[in-house]
Amino acid sequence: MYSFYGTWSWYVSGLLIGVIMLLLIYFGKTFGMSSNLRTMCSAFGAGKNVSFFRFDWKNQRWNLVVVLGAMLGGYIATTYLSDGSGVNLNPQTVTELQQLHIDAPEGKLLPDALVGTEALQSPKMLAILLLGGLLVGFGTRYAGGCTSGHAITGLSNLQLPSLIAVIGFFIGGLIMSWLLLPLFFN
Repeated sequence: MYSFYGTWSWYVSGLLIGVIMLLLIYFGKTFGMSSNLRTMCSAFGAGKNVSFFRFDWKNQRWNLVVVLGAMLGGYIATTYLSDGSGVNLNPQTVTELQQLHIDAPEGKLLPDALVGTEALQSPKMLAILLLGGLLVGFGTRYAGGCTSGHAITGLSNLQLPSLIAVIGFFIGGLIMSWLLLPLFFN
């Protein structure tokens, strides 16, 4: 019997994402989380000062419900459907993290070395997080969407720019995890 507690299997999550994508395609909508930031900024009046935010945000209200649903779903999953064990990492990953002096996240999603109290008091970690945030924001704007928008919506619609963007995301992730992260933590 399938349990709703703990991490869901890829085939359950994948099936749910596929059903949602079919529904969005049927209704002529596209999915992406980063476009919601533009919608929120426009709704709060940023269009008065910046032309990029001047558009009819009310046509995108449904997408704001997606963000609210993602936050509410995450809260429900961690509060009511979690057994408290956190993420089940591959033992090889745990070994590689330990080589970088990063303890595996126990009962959490992220290691304390990256987002814990001590990390957030470190100028080095704050600089890494700020630079990372700027690069993600720039990349999202430059690529015309975020990882979820390109990888889920764009690829399911067979869009070549999304394929190129997703390949770029993977290359960036490989560079970060195999080259830059060891430089920062050794």
